[in-house]
Amino acid sequence: MSELPVLVIGDKTYSSWSLRPWLLLRQAGIAFEERLLWLHRPEFRSEVVRYSPSGRVPALLHDGAVIWESLAILEYINETWLQGRGWPAERKARAQARAIACEMHSGFAALRRELSLNLRRHGSVLQPGHDAAQDIQRVLTLWQDTRTRFGGGGPFLFGAFGCADAMYAPVALRFVVYGIALPPPAQAYVDAILALPAIAEWRAAAALEKD
Repeated sequence: MSELPVLVIGDKTYSSWSLRPWLLLRQAGIAFEERLLWLHRPEFRSEVVRYSPSGRVPALLHDGAVIWESLAILEYINETWLQGRGWPAERKARAQARAIACEMHSGFAALRRELSLNLRRHGSVLQPGHDAAQDIQRVLTLWQDTRTRFGGGGPFLFGAFGCADAMYAPVALRFVVYGIALPPPAQAYVDAILALPAIAEWRAAAALEKD
């Protein structure tokens, strides 16, 4: 019998990259052990290298394999437990899903900088700078185009929840935390993400964390 996978993550308050594979595992009902490391404590650097050769979280440990990068972890989950269901079945939709997931993975630097994830943030609505505003508009365009073309079967980007949604869920949370005004279609997608039981679980745990 295969051993239980171990997902090494950072604080739920701050670690958007950790949320992505954690959410896919939870939504798929895959049992796993969670191992949380505190990002801002002095011992983080000495602890994380025990699990992740990159010195970053998340990392997935399973059957002797170490997968230390979020998108690679999503692919491993998809191939190991989901029988390919993490991506759309139709070829063009699947290509779009991988393209927008990779764009999220490699881009949106200004959005990440100005809207860094902090689930305990309270205060005024953020007025994003020029570059971050452009990133936000690009995300909204991706969501609208994808939902229009492929989202007819449900409330998520490709209808059913999948890897692409796991990649964009932290962005949905950023929009909530920073009070970003959204057009109704984008707000409906954010609401669908917020309604996921796994997201409620993550946010509740973040609210109990202390730095």
